[in-house]
Amino acid sequence: MQTQPTVSPPIHVKETAVHRISDNRLLLLISVGVVLFHIFTNNQYGFHRDELDILMNARQLDWGYVAYPPLTPFLARLELMLFGTSLVGLRFLPALAQGVVVILVGLMARDFGGGRLAQVVAALAVAIAPMALTAGMLIQYLSFDYLWWVLLAFFVVRLLRTEEPRWWLGIGTAVGLGMMTKYTMIFFIAGLVVAVLITSSRRYLRSPWLWAGVGIALLLFLPNLLWQIQHDFISLDFLSAIHARDIEWGRTDNFLTEQLYIAVNPFTLPLWVAGLLFFFFAPAGKRFRPLAWMFVTTFVLLWLTRGRSYYVGPAYPMLLAAGAAWIESWLHTLAPHGTWWVKAGLAAMLLLGGVVAVLLIKPVVPINSPLWEVVVEISDTNSEMVGWSDLAQQVAEIYASLPAEQRATTAILAGNYGEAGALDLYGPDYGLPPVISGSNSLWARGYGDPPPETVIVVGFEAGYARRFFASCQPVGLVTNQYGVKNEETTHHTTIFVCQRPWQSWPEMWAKMQWFQ
Repeated sequence: MQTQPTVSPPIHVKETAVHRISDNRLLLLISVGVVLFHIFTNNQYGFHRDELDILMNARQLDWGYVAYPPLTPFLARLELMLFGTSLVGLRFLPALAQGVVVILVGLMARDFGGGRLAQVVAALAVAIAPMALTAGMLIQYLSFDYLWWVLLAFFVVRLLRTEEPRWWLGIGTAVGLGMMTKYTMIFFIAGLVVAVLITSSRRYLRSPWLWAGVGIALLLFLPNLLWQIQHDFISLDFLSAIHARDIEWGRTDNFLTEQLYIAVNPFTLPLWVAGLLFFFFAPAGKRFRPLAWMFVTTFVLLWLTRGRSYYVGPAYPMLLAAGAAWIESWLHTLAPHGTWWVKAGLAAMLLLGGVVAVLLIKPVVPINSPLWEVVVEISDTNSEMVGWSDLAQQVAEIYASLPAEQRATTAILAGNYGEAGALDLYGPDYGLPPVISGSNSLWARGYGDPPPETVIVVGFEAGYARRFFASCQPVGLVTNQYGVKNEETTHHTTIFVCQRPWQSWPEMWAKMQWFQ
């Protein structure tokens, strides 16, 4: 009896499987490299004012805050428990989040039909995006908001590629986490809703998995929603005030032009443009067209409502992934010996774009060097990381100069959340009294019991300080050891010791609430 020969899988199937595993490992290596890069370059200067606010709220956990939802302070609290007040330790989770983003974008490029080249190019392109570099640098809501937008896009890509409706559970999870991190997620949600309604994806409206995803999103967001109800939706008042301020200060004037160099790295412009064209015009992109409408809707809504340009930034990674995949497919149509120049161009684009972005964004430039002046002229992010411990030391010296009996009834009144956060973080080392402020969530925490008789006032102009106190003596000017110019050293620089409020503390405090 003749036995039938064993049929082995075709050689190309084996190679594909091995290649796929290799691609996964390569993406993982890139991710680890990105995380380590952030860790090794984040131990510079000091905490940013936004980080100080997050850390201050992390010490007083709640289901909501005036300026943002509660997830970022909760994650910061975990880091405080694990790493103390280590600058690198508290920036570990943001660095890790960007490592995850790199993997997700590489996998999206694969789902768009991209091979190894497309996956690597997409992963590196998102790693050098200005917003991604900033998100991996600071413990702030942007760090995780960026991740949740990319995660939402990843799940939508998986849904469209596999037509497996259970991916709606992942979509709902990403939406819920996003809403618990930053409220601008609502614009990306609006984009998703429009995409579903105007494309063939509306068939999922009949799927119980979609509504299960909606349920997950609502369940995750419910604690903050209840907090908002209990606090009369104060965050809407905050967002309205901040939006009006941004428009008045001209921060929204360059929304369109800043898309080219703030929302995304200008050197990767060909990639994301190709990605958008891929969704609309490439035959292979037809099934993914809802992603185009997600992006366009989000973009237009933020533009029409005069949002900040960087709000759109987390929507670009899916375009970078699609563009990388499409360009790779185009390379396959060229002669084998005619593709080297395109690959060399991609490598040069990523290398040059990465070097420029890192020098301008990451805290790697020596303070007060010639390049430092260029960096702070472009953005104040780095300058706002300098001088906070100096401020605490100056206030401590003023506090120590007061008579002992006066110190017993003294509090520190801070004008903004950066000053309050710095004094809250460094104050205990100097034995400073509690910090009070009318800024954002600090106002609801009050002025102490019993009310202070003396306040060291930081961050007020002289006229504003004397509006509340009959006696205000200037006792110092805010400086820092590097002579760096930032908000603290160029505005409201005088430190006062004030007494005798014009009104009772309850009456005065009712007028001291402000949004920043």
